[in-house]
Amino acid sequence: MEFLHTLPVLAFLSVESWIETYFGLEYFKIGLALNPAQSVVVVVSHASQSSEGYWKLVLPHTSMPKAVKDLLRPGGPSPVDVSAASCGIHVHFDKFSEPSGEDAQVDDSNIGNFFLETNLHPGSKMKLHLATPTNGAVFFPRQVAESIPFSSNDLPEILNRFSLKEKSAEAEIIKNEIEGCEEPAMEGEARYCATSLESLIDFGTSKLGRNVNVLMNEVKTGNQEYEFGVGMKKVADKSMVCHQLNYPYAVFYCHTFTKTRTYMIPLVGADGSKAKAMAACHSDTSTWHPKHVAFKVLNVKPGTVPICHFLHNNAMVWIPK
Repeated sequence: MEFLHTLPVLAFLSVESWIETYFGLEYFKIGLALNPAQSVVVVVSHASQSSEGYWKLVLPHTSMPKAVKDLLRPGGPSPVDVSAASCGIHVHFDKFSEPSGEDAQVDDSNIGNFFLETNLHPGSKMKLHLATPTNGAVFFPRQVAESIPFSSNDLPEILNRFSLKEKSAEAEIIKNEIEGCEEPAMEGEARYCATSLESLIDFGTSKLGRNVNVLMNEVKTGNQEYEFGVGMKKVADKSMVCHQLNYPYAVFYCHTFTKTRTYMIPLVGADGSKAKAMAACHSDTSTWHPKHVAFKVLNVKPGTVPICHFLHNNAMVWIPK
C-alpha cells in the first residue's frame, strides 16, 4: 500500500471519479466503465505511471516532441476524418496502393511525396503535400486502450463503441486501418500497431534500445513548392517510423525496414518559410508491388534505384543516438 502515502487524495477516489478527474468524462461516453474489482489496480497503475511518466522512466535521456505531448492531453474519442490522406502508400509497399482522401486530389507527379535519392541535394525543388492530422485524436492510457477491441473480428463491437453505422464512410476507414495492421510484414520489415504511447515505447525499445532520439517534421505549411536547402544530413541507417492512423483515438502504425536510410532535410518554401522534414530512402524495392504508385510517379521499375519519400507531419521517427 505504499502508493497511499505518495498519493493520499487518490486513495479516497473511486476509479470512475479518478478517471473523470484526470482524463475527463468522455471515456464513459464510449462505454469504458471498468469493473469495480479492477479499481485498485487501475488507480495504482495510473497514479504511479502516467503515459508521460512511462516515457521518462524508459527513455530518461530522450526528449519528447511537442507533437507527442499534444497527443497526451485529456479527451475522449474523436471523429474519423473521411477527407484525410491515408498513410497506406508509405506503409503497404507490397500492395497496389491507390491514393485516397486528400492525396487523391493532388497531381499524379506529387502523390506520396516520392523522389529519387539522386535528387537529394541542395537546389532541388518539389511540391510537397505533407498532411497533418485534423481529427484531434489523443492517446488513451494503456489500460483504457487495451480494454477496447482492436481486431477485424470485433469490428461490430468497435463500431458500436464509437456509435458508427456499419456502412458509413467512417466505418470503412476503421475497417481498413485495422485490416492493414493485421497484414503480415514484408521481407526485412517488422511492424506493429501501437494503441497507446506505452505500447509504442515498448515496441520501439525492443527494436532500437533505450538510447534513442525521436524526431518529427518541423513544418507549418505543408502544401507548397519547397527547395531543398543546405545542411541536409543522413540521421540514421536504422530507424523505426510510426505513422498515425485515421482512428478515433491515437493509434500508430510502426515499422522498421532493412536497407533504409533516414534524412533530415532543410526546406525553403515558395512563401519564404523555412522548415525541416524527414525523408526515408529505401535501397531495395524489389519486393514492392510492381504497380505501387511510387513506380508510376517516378517512372522506374521495382528493384532498380533507391526510392525516397517525405513523411507526413504526424509521423515520428525513432533513431539510435
